[in-house]
Amino acid sequence: MRSPHGEVRPAYADFAGLLDDLSIESLVTKQVAAEELFRRLGITFAVYAEGGSTERLIPFDLIPRILDCAEWELIERGCIQRVKAINIFLYDVYHDQEIIKAGLVPPDFVLLNPAYRPEMHGVEPPNQVYAHIAGIDLIRTGERDFFVLEDNVRTPSGVSYVLENREIMMRLFPDAFAGQSISPVDNYPERLLENLRAVAPGDDDDPVVVLLTPGRYNSAYFEHVFLAEQMGIELVEGGDLFVRDGHVSMRTTEGPVKVDVIYRRVDDAFMDPLAFNPQSVLGIPGLLSVIRSGRVALANALGTGVADDKAMYCYVPRMIEFYLGEHAILNNVYTYMLRDPKQRQHVFTNLHNLVVKEVQGSGGYGMLIGPMSTAEERETYKLRVMQNPENYIAQPTLALSTAPTLIDGEIVPRHVDLRPFVLSGKDTSVIPGGLTRVALVKDSLVVNSSQGGGTKDTWVLERG
Repeated sequence: MRSPHGEVRPAYADFAGLLDDLSIESLVTKQVAAEELFRRLGITFAVYAEGGSTERLIPFDLIPRILDCAEWELIERGCIQRVKAINIFLYDVYHDQEIIKAGLVPPDFVLLNPAYRPEMHGVEPPNQVYAHIAGIDLIRTGERDFFVLEDNVRTPSGVSYVLENREIMMRLFPDAFAGQSISPVDNYPERLLENLRAVAPGDDDDPVVVLLTPGRYNSAYFEHVFLAEQMGIELVEGGDLFVRDGHVSMRTTEGPVKVDVIYRRVDDAFMDPLAFNPQSVLGIPGLLSVIRSGRVALANALGTGVADDKAMYCYVPRMIEFYLGEHAILNNVYTYMLRDPKQRQHVFTNLHNLVVKEVQGSGGYGMLIGPMSTAEERETYKLRVMQNPENYIAQPTLALSTAPTLIDGEIVPRHVDLRPFVLSGKDTSVIPGGLTRVALVKDSLVVNSSQGGGTKDTWVLERG
């Protein structure tokens, strides 16, 4: 919110004036009101690490993160560039594999990747789009220095919090929205539906789109319900859909209805028990054959996970240069591959300064933050790594930017990241702002809600 010299940054000027007119007591009252709204709306997520599925309210901080239009334009261009390259890469690895032939990506990183789906080889997705919805995790280390931490192109979550955070902020701070021009986010469901309709097979003017959920015990079930309602489409589970005569149909009280597009929030392995995990009751038997015949579109496509594990992440700048002929706009964090003995030894020697993550990990689980760890924890983690070095990468501990946050009646700095959401259909676009996640614990760098993090509204100021 303030420069190193103490002046309020221009983007925060209006909100800082608003804060000056409010007492801490009134801010705490607004915070309590926000929590009550979240409770009434049922905005929750599930934590699985505590035995079963424990429902929690998502922690929310009412001091927004604010970006001016120039800052946002840089982020927007960088995210669009990145997702375009990833989509071309996915098409390539499931077709001619030119990037592998050029020696720019090791063959085993693709062909032996657990997320690679050889069953998708040769499949022609509509508009050649695989990642229809992507969440790009960013951190900021300087005025114009943004680093990508992860590319989430499987089943990225969190956009419901973007929309609900904005709704609550507009109720709590109506004057702030009246006094300055803040880019809207409430048209996200409309834009998402438009992108999903754009990839429907055939030329039906009114394609049927459904949202496939694993069910109410999933950590993001609130979001599944919310998005289906906002888009005006059916929320379905695997048992609601079936394959007949080469098409996917939905059971309804008026008889079967053909489905054109499935926005799925179910992992690859559970999508078709005839092709993948035979124990799955979450998917649709025979779905893969309909996908391969081009009679249904799946968003995101099967096999997108090969592009978003933490080892493949290292090669995204090469993808951008190879496919687009451009330099990456957003930075990558330097990454050590623990499969390499020399790099592994360097990491083990400097473990106290590095962050180590599982290649296929998510949600902040399975990682070691060296500067926050004890010597005993580091030694235990080394033993884990040695059991399967290919499953780990390491990165320097970057100085995440901080944002003002209301904690126990005080406004204090807390580390934040940002997840903009990128939509691809006929074209590629980014919803202004995205999800700001905040580490509520002092000095913590872990922002995941499953690890005690919270969220903020993200404001993008329009030009002028």
